[in-house]
Amino acid sequence: MTITSTPFRLALTRFGAGNNGLALLPLLVSGLHREVQPLPIAPLPLDPLAPGYPSTPTDPAHRKVVAVVYDDSLLLTPASISISPLSGKIVAVVATVLPKTSFPSSTTYIDYGSKLLIPGLVDAHVHLNEPGRTEWEGFNTGTRAAASGGVTTVVDMPLNAIPPTTTLAGFNEKLKASRGQCWVDVGFYGGVIPGNANELLPLVEAGVRGFKGFLIESGVEEFPAISSADIELAMKTLNGTPTTLMFHAEMIPPITDSVGDAVQSSEPPLAPKGTLKEYQTFLDSRPPSFETYAIEEIISLAHLATNLHLHIVHLSATQAIPILKEARKSGINITAETCFHYLGLAAEGVEDGDCRYKCCPPIREQLNQDGLWEELQAEDSCIKTIVSDHSPCTPELKLLPPHIQTMSTRPSMHLHHSDSGVDMRADLDLAPKLLPVLGEGDFFAAWGGISSVGLGLPILHSSSKKRALAGLKSAPSIVDIVRLCSQATAKQVGLSHRKGALRVGMDADICVFDDAEEWTLKSGGMHWKNRCSPWEGHHFTGRVKETWLRGQKVYEHGGANAGFVGRKPVGEAIIEKRIA
Repeated sequence: MTITSTPFRLALTRFGAGNNGLALLPLLVSGLHREVQPLPIAPLPLDPLAPGYPSTPTDPAHRKVVAVVYDDSLLLTPASISISPLSGKIVAVVATVLPKTSFPSSTTYIDYGSKLLIPGLVDAHVHLNEPGRTEWEGFNTGTRAAASGGVTTVVDMPLNAIPPTTTLAGFNEKLKASRGQCWVDVGFYGGVIPGNANELLPLVEAGVRGFKGFLIESGVEEFPAISSADIELAMKTLNGTPTTLMFHAEMIPPITDSVGDAVQSSEPPLAPKGTLKEYQTFLDSRPPSFETYAIEEIISLAHLATNLHLHIVHLSATQAIPILKEARKSGINITAETCFHYLGLAAEGVEDGDCRYKCCPPIREQLNQDGLWEELQAEDSCIKTIVSDHSPCTPELKLLPPHIQTMSTRPSMHLHHSDSGVDMRADLDLAPKLLPVLGEGDFFAAWGGISSVGLGLPILHSSSKKRALAGLKSAPSIVDIVRLCSQATAKQVGLSHRKGALRVGMDADICVFDDAEEWTLKSGGMHWKNRCSPWEGHHFTGRVKETWLRGQKVYEHGGANAGFVGRKPVGEAIIEKRIA
């Protein structure tokens, strides 16, 4: 059918229900101006006390949301959603917009203007670094940043914390550190390192969402790279379990003169064509062959994991796409993710010496970025999800030239990291002596990693509009963004029964998005701990106005307390055992 009513209308309404304390809190949306299909859902009685209303007498309150709903087929449609704040779940959906007159006169009706309601995003690749390296990030600041961007679930990577999540004891340490600090829900990955195969199944039982291993040295002493023998053992151990085995897929090809053996130490090329401050010099040191060679190695072992989901994290090089597609055609269950920075930034726009752009694999050329966008739109795409790979550090470690200095927090001497391209595993007592030696703007000496959790929605929406204006067919719609950043990411981590869609039985995670607001990211608008990001100064179209987590508003742009609602965080650690 065609919806051609007034612009979007979002309203909050309340009314009492006798002396039993029940309340109805509708959120109303109408006026899509798009071709949509109605959901085949029977309407509910308006009275929450009437027979057939799916609630329990003990619920202290009910909220009724009339919203834009994405069902499992991602059909855009107006609808009324009932959620229970007691359970935090969506308990009913009505495929119609209920007008203000449908509610008692005591209703408070608030017009939010033209906004979109979409499922809360699920960012399936975030480094929160706690415990151990909280001067870089932590549960409180990292999840605040997520909430400010409509992200209602993040999944924390196993390394950068001390201890890493490679043992059950390490996992318990991380859970203890997270208590009372999370503004959104947080899931966790385990790690695969040499010698910890006997820890993998206990971690599955404890509720980790998947496992990550490195085919190249990570730069972190407690998280070494895994060999082919280690991969074989992990595949055999995890085969048949409801989990995902993920890989940082960079590996030195047998013959290369790009860098030395310890690639993650970012040793300069043996014969650099330019200075170490030139981004092209760094880019040339991490060629696409690093990714393709690693992926080919994983695929060669996949016969050992016929009943296990394999996944490539932060895919950068488009040269790997045909390799992955051929593997999938042969029956191998392997997928990939890419990142916001690979889709919104290009090598041509990186200023020499601006190490805020450094990450591994690197940000490649515009032609490569175009190829990633095209693959995302392909019906048989091997790239199933988009994530942030939020990987922060203190500004000092970026070694920025004076004209690019950013707001600092206290400096860190713990110079370690996964996807950083820096190996600083020396005695920490020597670290103060090392810093002055490191050169300003040196891409090989600077820390690698990009801060962006909570920016994904405006990045993708803005990039889509630019591509559409340029006449490019690979511009994604808001439905595509929801599919890639909510629905598919939830599936990737075994949470599609709770997260990633607005339908009955799901967590009531809702993002209120103004898809027309223009704004520029400034330092003060960054909610993560260290305000250092290549996205600073970028102009965006589309802004998150509110974020609801399991039926509770946790963020309101422009509100008190920097927009964060409530005296304390209400996010939870997700430790339920994965079943799919």
